Amino acid sequence: MSNRMVSRTRPRRLSLAVAVLSLSLAALSLADEPTITPNYKDADLSQIIQAVSQVTGKNFIVDPRVNAKVTMLSATPMSPAAFYQAFLSVLQVYGYIAVPAGNVIKIVPNIDARQFPSEDLPKTISSTSDELVTQIITVKNISAAQLVPLLRPLIPQYGHLAAYPGGNMLIISDRASNVERIMRIVRRMDQDSNEPFELIPLQNASADDVVRTVNQLTQGAAAEGGAAVKVVADQRTNSVLLSGDKTMRLRMKALILSLDTPLKSGGDTRVRYLHYADAEKLAAKLKGQASASEKALGPGHAGPAAAASSGGGYGEDVTIWADEPTNALIITAPPKTMRSLMSVIDKLDIRRAQVEVQAIIVEVDINKSSNLGVQWIIDGANSSTLLGVSNLPTTGGASIVDLAAAAATKTYTGLSSATLGTGASFAIGRYNKASGTNFAALLQAIRSDGASNIISTPSVITMNNEEAEVKVTQEIPIVTGSYTTTTQSVGGTSSPFQTIQREQVGTILKVTPHINEGRSVQLKIEQEDSSPGTVLPGTTDISTNKRSIKTTVLVQNGGIVVLGGLISDTVNEGESRIPFLGKIPIIGALFRSRNGSHEKKELLVFIQPKILRNQQQLESTSRTQYQHIRHQQEDMHDGKVTLLPGEHQPVIPQMKPQAAPPPAQGGTGP
Repeated sequence: MSNRMVSRTRPRRLSLAVAVLSLSLAALSLADEPTITPNYKDADLSQIIQAVSQVTGKNFIVDPRVNAKVTMLSATPMSPAAFYQAFLSVLQVYGYIAVPAGNVIKIVPNIDARQFPSEDLPKTISSTSDELVTQIITVKNISAAQLVPLLRPLIPQYGHLAAYPGGNMLIISDRASNVERIMRIVRRMDQDSNEPFELIPLQNASADDVVRTVNQLTQGAAAEGGAAVKVVADQRTNSVLLSGDKTMRLRMKALILSLDTPLKSGGDTRVRYLHYADAEKLAAKLKGQASASEKALGPGHAGPAAAASSGGGYGEDVTIWADEPTNALIITAPPKTMRSLMSVIDKLDIRRAQVEVQAIIVEVDINKSSNLGVQWIIDGANSSTLLGVSNLPTTGGASIVDLAAAAATKTYTGLSSATLGTGASFAIGRYNKASGTNFAALLQAIRSDGASNIISTPSVITMNNEEAEVKVTQEIPIVTGSYTTTTQSVGGTSSPFQTIQREQVGTILKVTPHINEGRSVQLKIEQEDSSPGTVLPGTTDISTNKRSIKTTVLVQNGGIVVLGGLISDTVNEGESRIPFLGKIPIIGALFRSRNGSHEKKELLVFIQPKILRNQQQLESTSRTQYQHIRHQQEDMHDGKVTLLPGEHQPVIPQMKPQAAPPPAQGGTGP
């Protein structure tokens, strides 16, 4: 089990974090080894002291002068003991020290460290602890008094270093890590060396570099008539040879051993295997940084040799190239430059977060229309004279004149649904060639209702700051031009040609996410939704319906934002009538034609981003979609193929859980 503490930038929330930490520790009291992951940013030091007291059970007395704003970040859980050691390191950074005093621990400034007791003569001294300890070192072969001026620069002001000549001992009081370092130096110096020559093998530094540095320091002393010590480098064994006065040899030996320390990172040449970044692209950026830094030094900076000897800035002594097959960087640079480059690579070679963007496109279309019209025709008795016709607009089809002509000639074969028009048609009339007045009346009525509900849900997963596009479209042909060629021959022939352009219609979504420092995502979105339309009047070309949005929005992780849309409500009414007759009450309805329509459209586009920061979140999202489509396949006809006994629908296999990735190996290999 693990316990995670998170400190917000606002100090007023720290008390809540401490309370939550207390409850979590109470719940974990039965666990064997609880862990803590402290994260503080600009937190008050007193709040951190309170948290340490809750975790470790230690009691603290805080000096009124102890006050600081602390930033303490941790990516891995740690035990209470390790948390306490980290707390001691924080105190050291801000100039304070923890001094045990019985059952309590006093936290005071470093300047008062000598006035308080420390842990005396511990059996073992940690090389990483920042506790205040006091240790006695017995020197066997050299004088302890001679070591004091040599080691004094390695002790801070609040520390203590003294020699006891009677027992040839050194008394040291300092932090445990520095005391352990002093003890290592003393052990290497405290050797029986009565020979005029002394050999010092080096473990980390280069013998040539060390000799060059030591000679530069001793040139001034030799010029002033001081005791000279000859220092020679042996490249074969990487050792330093000393000859001269015993006391001076001792001082030179202390200096050489202080220089022979491993670098935290760096060296002449390093191969850095990258885990996430592209080596070729990163190499170009690092070269640009090196070139810019070289120009910033100005024309008066030292040359490449001087830069290499001093570990200075970038110059011609820096080479960077990428090995594409292994995705590795090969860097040659001085130690200081190497450390700077490695720090930049550590910040860039990280797992980038991904974003799942889901779009919801909703379109609702409601159409209503109604038409009602009456047509009349009257001719003279026993003649072909047309006395009157009322041909008002109706729902389409032939007029009453055409219908009357078809009835008179009894040629009904030419009539069709297109001739009669849509809707319901009711006719009444009289036709007799012998006598009387012939007439016919046609009543046409139609009411149509339509509704459509379209929902599209395109989604895409992309890397942070990388553009992604999802396209679900259909290519339709659109005539853009036509021409005819005629062959010049007897009875020439014509060859018509048409030029056609194919246009994509459907759903297209382009998105570029930018994850901000908090939990919000900035989205650059281009969304288009199109569909084939109707044939344009008077042509054979079809139209296309297109709705597009191009915008930039800011939305919280997992939130839904509406990008925009279209809402329209259209009502049309019309009436055609015969003058005077159409105004007569009741009877006037026989001489009128009315139509009305109502069209309402609503189109809205919604966007929901979800940040996927690790492999577990990415796998969970993929697994959800994978299982959804698998269930859809299984439910189709219960998995069986209709009319084919024994045959089953193909189904994608069950998704297996992903194995845990191997731990990162730092820079040891890909």
